[in-house]
Amino acid sequence: MATKKSRSSTKKRATTKRQSKATGGQSKMVTPPSSSLIERLEPHLSYLRLPELQETLGAHLQWAEQHPGASLELLERVFADLASRKREYRIERRIKNSGLKDRKTLEAFDWAFQPKLSRPAIEELATLGFIDQHEDVLITGEAGTGKSHILKSLTMRACHQERMVRYARAVDLIEDLYAGLADDTYAKRLKRWCRPDFLVIDDIGLGQLKRRSDEPTAAHMLFNLLDQRHLQRSTGLTSNIKLSQWGRYLGDATLAAAILDRLAMSSIRIDIKGPSYRQHLAKQRAKAKRKK
Repeated sequence: MATKKSRSSTKKRATTKRQSKATGGQSKMVTPPSSSLIERLEPHLSYLRLPELQETLGAHLQWAEQHPGASLELLERVFADLASRKREYRIERRIKNSGLKDRKTLEAFDWAFQPKLSRPAIEELATLGFIDQHEDVLITGEAGTGKSHILKSLTMRACHQERMVRYARAVDLIEDLYAGLADDTYAKRLKRWCRPDFLVIDDIGLGQLKRRSDEPTAAHMLFNLLDQRHLQRSTGLTSNIKLSQWGRYLGDATLAAAILDRLAMSSIRIDIKGPSYRQHLAKQRAKAKRKK
């Protein structure tokens, strides 16, 4: 008759056997990483300014104890995690510094609503090859047809490629340059607008341009900017008015023609002919309210 002690020993051997089988024949116990080791490493990480690694250090050490001998894999794991976190931070910083107020994507664009718009042409733009070629993009069309959505989506993609980008409405950009004339910082401001790899000037023709009689025209301001960027950096523009009306809107027909001449030479032109998506949404909301 087996005693309690022998039954306990048999049970213990069976448990050990199952553990050995689960770990490939080797008994393995997972222990938490040494707190003293973490305490020794943290000052080094602080000195090297690696707060991201400080946050994940415990998890990496625990993984290392579970995978003895995998030193190269551990290094790959640590550096890949650091690189990923740094890239996410850099992308987020570029988006915040770009001037975008909302984050549009081509995945959210309603292609069915604008069937006349060439989807392959827009998806080709989304590769951003035109930025490498220093080409411009000019999108025209009525309000609400998706012009701004497309350029904002391209801006987001450029941020994700860690390119230097900047977005502004035309009235705000020109107002900023006028402010530079007032406080003697015009050259500095112009240089800042010339610097981005991809500059988006949205909604030309929308909003009132203000200037004093002794100041140069908006056409002069825009010409100086685009002339310096021409064939050096890429610029994306949208227009809510016909190109023939730029002279009246910008205040100088001759300079407006010079701007359009440069754009004709270096820009990819897209004209969207279709209904307003905003009006479509407004009608849907009104219809939903009537049903209630």
